[in-house]
Amino acid sequence: MAKKRVGRYSNEFRRMCVERLKQCENIVELSKELDIHRRLLYRWRDQLDPVDRCEGPPPQNSRESTLRKEVGQLKRVLADKTLEVDFFKGALQRVEARRQQSGVSGAKASTTRSGK
Repeated sequence: MAKKRVGRYSNEFRRMCVERLKQCENIVELSKELDIHRRLLYRWRDQLDPVDRCEGPPPQNSRESTLRKEVGQLKRVLADKTLEVDFFKGALQRVEARRQQSGVSGAKASTTRSGK
């Protein structure tokens, strides 16, 4: 018969840790300060605060909301750069098509050396 493991930390302590985790910018430092493994903090957060992360906006001043804003900004920048690349590809294709139609290679014409 297996022995049941008795909880080492009280529920009050766990709630306090989860609240600090929500406001924390550096989770590794928090785990060192509390002398608790980082994964345990995440497990407690999921047990005590089982909020579906996809519903509604994330809480203010949290690391998660900061990261979500940064991801959104990076996605917008990536979309802008993708549009720029598409524009320049199209422009290059049009220039190449005009060169082929006119028969001009676009390279400098070669000249013969004078016999001086």
